[in-house]
Amino acid sequence: GSGGPRIDTALLVLSGKGGVGKSTVSVQLALALAQAGHRVGLLDIDLCGPSVPRMLGLEGQRVHQCPEGWVPVHLRLPGAASDGAELLVMSIGFLLEGRDDPVIWRGPKKTSMVGQFVRDVHWQRLDYLVVDTPPGTTDEHLAVLEALPVGSACRRRGAVAVTTPQIVAVGDVRRELDFCAKTGLAVLGIVENMSGFACPHCAGCSNPFSSGGGRELARAKALPFLGCLPIDPSLAACLDEGQAAGAKALSSPAQLLAQEVATRLREQLDREAAAGGDQA
Repeated sequence: GSGGPRIDTALLVLSGKGGVGKSTVSVQLALALAQAGHRVGLLDIDLCGPSVPRMLGLEGQRVHQCPEGWVPVHLRLPGAASDGAELLVMSIGFLLEGRDDPVIWRGPKKTSMVGQFVRDVHWQRLDYLVVDTPPGTTDEHLAVLEALPVGSACRRRGAVAVTTPQIVAVGDVRRELDFCAKTGLAVLGIVENMSGFACPHCAGCSNPFSSGGGRELARAKALPFLGCLPIDPSLAACLDEGQAAGAKALSSPAQLLAQEVATRLREQLDREAAAGGDQA
């Protein structure tokens, strides 16, 4: 094959703490990019609670090895924009099936396993790799960055920070942003998840919680605000049934908004490329 990196853009989805729906956002973003006609990889490295296989109906999936490494699971999407549109999924959960409780992985052993895992997936060529990271700023994040060096593994990389409308969650994300600054990882924007409630009976969206925290944080830190994703019972039901890639989920109100987030993200990447000469 060609000598350049196989992954064009690596996107790390980060949150300061659990419970903000980061894995759901990772799945929605990966699906939205694939719906737009891209070849997308979704990598789930959350050792303690890999939820991506459950949402996509891939629990118990056996992964195969080829000489180049682990072979990701291919998902074809109904009604995607082009034949090139597909989602390739790899979860650390696939390797932990039937093993001892994953909590036994601690410290350096856990970190080296994550780095090794990221390096060993055989993606072939990808337009985007969406990485669903564990919550917090952990050694695992550093292991991911080391395993995805710009220039050899990917052409460029950046972070998407997920928060919820509440101020506490916004405070947690500030720590993530500091981590990005320290490691030189560009923050491509902030997504406010669980922002409002998409009524299953009408097109309305109400706000049971405070809202605007993500937008305010983006303004305070001079970062792009990529948009809000509501609590959407129709999508939640699909995720619970492992139907995240089904036609119903892909046309849900929250997923339509995720497509807008993905569009803004692509526009932001284009702006960064124009401004920075897109160093490889």
